[in-house]
Amino acid sequence: MVTIDETAPVIVRLSTVIDAPLTTVWAVHTDIAAWPSWNPDIDRAQPGDGPLVPGSSFGWRSGGLEITSTVHELVPGRRIVWGGPAAGITGVHVWTFEEDGDRVVVHTEESWSGDPVEAAADDLRRLLHGSLEGWLAHLKSRVEQGA
Repeated sequence: MVTIDETAPVIVRLSTVIDAPLTTVWAVHTDIAAWPSWNPDIDRAQPGDGPLVPGSSFGWRSGGLEITSTVHELVPGRRIVWGGPAAGITGVHVWTFEEDGDRVVVHTEESWSGDPVEAAADDLRRLLHGSLEGWLAHLKSRVEQGA
């Protein structure tokens, strides 16, 4: 099982509960091309060629950064892990989805390492926390309120 870098200088862990079926939450979250339609923090998202599987990559732009992420692990409906470098920062992002009756608990945890992180860990931790908090809020809103 792939995990975040527990030795990284920046680690953020957050969760939310979404009142929707797991299949819906998973479908919205893994439809990379649609991310900008419900997450205003993402300017562009381009799925890779072929299905979303371990080893596949996708490109996206957020916070002024052009990011290429590679899927490291995927358990459909349960867990997806991606990561990669952007502007000298190596990120590893783990998403898990757990059914809780008619709701889904979405857990996200991400680690950042690299020279830029070493130089400004507190500022980047706040930035990442805000980014993930926003992502979870936008995902919840999109799924619970529909298109």
